[in-house]
Amino acid sequence: MVHMELLATLKRVFGYGAFRPLQEEIIRASLAGRDVFALLPTGGGKSLCFQLPALIREGLTVVVSPLIALMKDQVDALTASGVPATYLNSTIGEAGSRERLRLLFNGAFRLLYVAPERLLVPSFLEKLKQWNIACVAIDEAHCISEWGHDFRPEYRQISRLRSELPNVPFMALTATATERVRADIEKQLHLRDSALFVGSFNRENLTYRVIPKKSAARQVVSFLKARKGESGIIYCQSRKACESVAESLVEEGFAARPYHAGLGDKERAENQELFLRDEVRVICATIAFGMGINKPNVRFVVHHDLPKNIEGYYQETGRAGRDGLPGECVLLFSAGDVAKQINFFDEISDPEQKRIARTQLQTMVHYAETAGCRRRELLNYFGETYPAPNCGSCDNCLEPRETWNATVSAQKLLSCVWRAREASRSREATFGLNHHADILTGGDTERIRKWNHEQLSTYGVGSEHTRPEWSFIGRELIRLGYLRLNSGEFPTVDLTSEGLEVLRKRTPIQLTKLPTKASPEGPAPRTRSKRTGEINCDEGLFEKLRALRREIADSLEVPAYIVFGDATLRLMARDYPTNENALRNVSGIGERKLEQFGAQFLDCVIKHLRENPRQAFLD
Repeated sequence: MVHMELLATLKRVFGYGAFRPLQEEIIRASLAGRDVFALLPTGGGKSLCFQLPALIREGLTVVVSPLIALMKDQVDALTASGVPATYLNSTIGEAGSRERLRLLFNGAFRLLYVAPERLLVPSFLEKLKQWNIACVAIDEAHCISEWGHDFRPEYRQISRLRSELPNVPFMALTATATERVRADIEKQLHLRDSALFVGSFNRENLTYRVIPKKSAARQVVSFLKARKGESGIIYCQSRKACESVAESLVEEGFAARPYHAGLGDKERAENQELFLRDEVRVICATIAFGMGINKPNVRFVVHHDLPKNIEGYYQETGRAGRDGLPGECVLLFSAGDVAKQINFFDEISDPEQKRIARTQLQTMVHYAETAGCRRRELLNYFGETYPAPNCGSCDNCLEPRETWNATVSAQKLLSCVWRAREASRSREATFGLNHHADILTGGDTERIRKWNHEQLSTYGVGSEHTRPEWSFIGRELIRLGYLRLNSGEFPTVDLTSEGLEVLRKRTPIQLTKLPTKASPEGPAPRTRSKRTGEINCDEGLFEKLRALRREIADSLEVPAYIVFGDATLRLMARDYPTNENALRNVSGIGERKLEQFGAQFLDCVIKHLRENPRQAFLD
């Protein structure tokens, strides 16, 4: 199919005048009958990659999806755009299932969403063979890999479809996958000569900040007070934290609800639905919430506690700004949270899994403590290079951290590491950063007494810094390559050859100061007048359009963004469309939605212009 025909379908059905990066290439490869592996960032438009081909090719596209809520969400959105789609899961009764099966046998649908568990049922496999399956799309494909951050054993069963449907092309889609996870996905799904597409992990419309965690409850409240009316997610490590944070926010007058696996199915589903419909503005959740949630107007994601790994953190922050408008990502960080995570390692019995968990946590801590560009750190983790010297949208680029002459302190710590190792060399012992911090601060611990380290010349010479400050200095020296962190059940440190040279020559060392700013109050600082993704518009008209959208969505019993996303409303409030052709040109308005809702939104714009002057906006 030629480019213009694909674009015509994109505009007619989904209302967009251009593809996002790699979408068209993925669609073409799928339509050519190839297996496809698509690694696109959250908000990069993965769903369109299998939805649009389903409208063009004959037959049924089966979408394997991990969450019931995600199935309903996507089917509602497709139905609103005039796409014949359905799902089969445990939420529909026997009569509903029979009717949908009847329609599937009659070829009434182009897309069918199912959970991986259903693929195990022999009778369902037999039905699939009779439905003219054109493609199998596996959403959130990283769930199939035990090396991924969200492994789900039931996903392993998907591979059975390959032998049952040998001539049907597969499409695997995910937002987060390292090289190891990618290889495992291809192996588990038996992808054949797949076309690999890896999009940029850079989410330009997101800002990243890490803030010292001092009084988390007050910090979160201050942050939300500066963002009234905005929708966001607060991720917490435990169920108890979800409950307490939600309760404290409700007491402060915010519409907030908890979400975690300890809630009953009904309450959990109700809280999620209220959030999707904007009746609840803030959801306080464990990582059980969010995978595949297609709520485009999440304006912020706050991590109340430290995530376990970069993959999870990236995916969770990626739930902000899916509509392309600005989103904020804030991490509250404390050494205490690191200690809590380390304690969890005791529950891991497999030594290799424990080693992997420690390595992942070390990487996460490095991200939280780095003085460099956070965007660059994230992209480097996924093997992507960020070319600019300053991203202009993370705290370290907007407000570079102060440095200090740390030569004397660095010499003390490097010397302590060397002397402790030399004193214990006969037994080939090495020690962790905390132990060296204890030596420098004159601690009286069992390990210090065991190894006679109170006899070292560096014992007690570091009283100018606290134990956590020495640990921070140590992690900075690791980052600079002067100390090496050895992996193992109990990570230890050694001098590198560069560190030994620095120690001998007393080379001057500048380190970044430990961050002390402890409040995320107010909007993120800016160095430019317009943030990436921002659409300036008539805010008064935008609020009227939002109210109309909410009224329509409530009448249809669907989330507001199913009608139109915020970006589409902002474009309306910027361009003031007053006739059908002008409205048709607004991004996000396809023919079905124009037919259903166009007249009401045009009427809203026209009434506003009768009472208010037209404003002009610069791009």
